Amino acid sequence: MSTRYDGLHAEHVQSALTGGAAAQSAVVASWGRSMRLHGLKPEEGAPPNVLSDREFREARDRLGPLIATAKATLDRLYSAVGGAGCCVLLADRDGVPVDRRGYQGDDATFCKIGLWTGAVWSEESEGTNGIGTAIVEQRALTIHRGQHFRSRNTALSCTVAPIFDHRGRLMAAIDVSSARLDLTEDFVKLIAVAVVDAARRVEAENFRLAFPRARIVVAHGGDNAFNGRALIAVDEDDLVIGASRTARQRLGLTDETLNAPLPAANLLGQDTDAERGFAAAERSVIQRVLRNAGGNVSAAAGMMGMSRATLHRKMKRLGLN
Repeated sequence: MSTRYDGLHAEHVQSALTGGAAAQSAVVASWGRSMRLHGLKPEEGAPPNVLSDREFREARDRLGPLIATAKATLDRLYSAVGGAGCCVLLADRDGVPVDRRGYQGDDATFCKIGLWTGAVWSEESEGTNGIGTAIVEQRALTIHRGQHFRSRNTALSCTVAPIFDHRGRLMAAIDVSSARLDLTEDFVKLIAVAVVDAARRVEAENFRLAFPRARIVVAHGGDNAFNGRALIAVDEDDLVIGASRTARQRLGLTDETLNAPLPAANLLGQDTDAERGFAAAERSVIQRVLRNAGGNVSAAAGMMGMSRATLHRKMKRLGLN
């Protein structure tokens, strides 16, 4: 990138910050954090900081289970976007990519830019960028070319979606980046949909793995393309023992409320349709298991991982006597 362009981009950033744009633009607000909070300069040309081998191994180990959980989803995502010159990254909550997929012919370009495993792409380190800014703002976003803070990164188009753990806390992010000039805005929009979908799939699978013996219920109205499904984990006694970030937001749940016994029927009873839907789904499951058990209640209870008494209570409540 030319020195002249570096200077023009730096002037554009400075002009936006001294004008009134910061109040209306999330990107300019991020530029402000980059310059004023982190003391960065747009024209600085040094590549991103890179973790040592030991630090990188530790970062991968911390996210190890999620790397395994996300593998199939990241493979599918790359198969959809890799042909367009995009790489796929899984970054930890500190903005460090710990897993990557990319076309070998594009590797040299991304390596030179520093968009590689072990590099630090936090907003504090690199200013406004897809990974770092999505982590700070905890939302899906695209930082397209000149929206980056550093001039050296303005060839990139980066679309990122955060991943939240089973307690609603940010744990990682999925990034799809391209450095090709022929990347169209329409294709960027398609990438955004695919990235958000991938992140929500990983999030949902991670949630299920966190509660392996629980029944996972989707709260009414919980299927949202950007916020994800409102997932609730229910134990054998119909008590809520976990809730995804979307469920917590939609139903007003916190760690404190989840620490106390919370009947699922009461929680979902906030919405009559949700309660009916929950009861119908539970009735269907019990009827199916009873058929498989030949009508033997004890056997059915064992197949469902609960006591015979608990199953009898459920059947009585659902009118399955």
